[in-house]
Amino acid sequence: MNFLNSFEIPILDFIQDNLKCGFLDKVMPIITSLADKGIFWILIAVVMLFFRKTRKMGITMGVALVLGLALGNGVLKNLFNRTRPFDVVEGIEPLIEWPHDPSFPSGHTLASFEAAGAMMFYNKKFGISALVVASLIAFSRMYLYVHYPTDILGGIVFGLLFAFLGYLIVNYVYKKFGFDSESEIGKIKE
Repeated sequence: MNFLNSFEIPILDFIQDNLKCGFLDKVMPIITSLADKGIFWILIAVVMLFFRKTRKMGITMGVALVLGLALGNGVLKNLFNRTRPFDVVEGIEPLIEWPHDPSFPSGHTLASFEAAGAMMFYNKKFGISALVVASLIAFSRMYLYVHYPTDILGGIVFGLLFAFLGYLIVNYVYKKFGFDSESEIGKIKE
């Protein structure tokens, strides 16, 4: 067992030994499924595009999610190629279908914190609600024994970083091309 696993497996085991119950066994797979392929967050971003007041937020979420897909799931997962905890510890009963991609960073956590982080830049009320959901999704990944705590931490850090980069990119484009944040996208200021 490597150094990280030596202190992370006990955390996952603590969750299994002290928090695991029939109720959470039913709820955690539902919570985790919200971030399957980022669909929940993508749908929220798309809905935001239809409303002038949330359009820029939706675009920022979309940019952040694309960055996470390309750099997080495409580059970082393959670069670190970390084995999943359920492949290291025997006897864990799956409550969901086991993922087959590398463990670091957690893609569910990454997408959730990209979306929640992007929302925080524009609307604290939406952002805080999204951060609560993102945190539940992140915890569900450890409860389900599919990610280590550092996978979750990596997902949070990179998710917030990609949200910030998305925010910078969208604001740069708005400024560069003279888009008014209150106007239709594509309508140039005169």
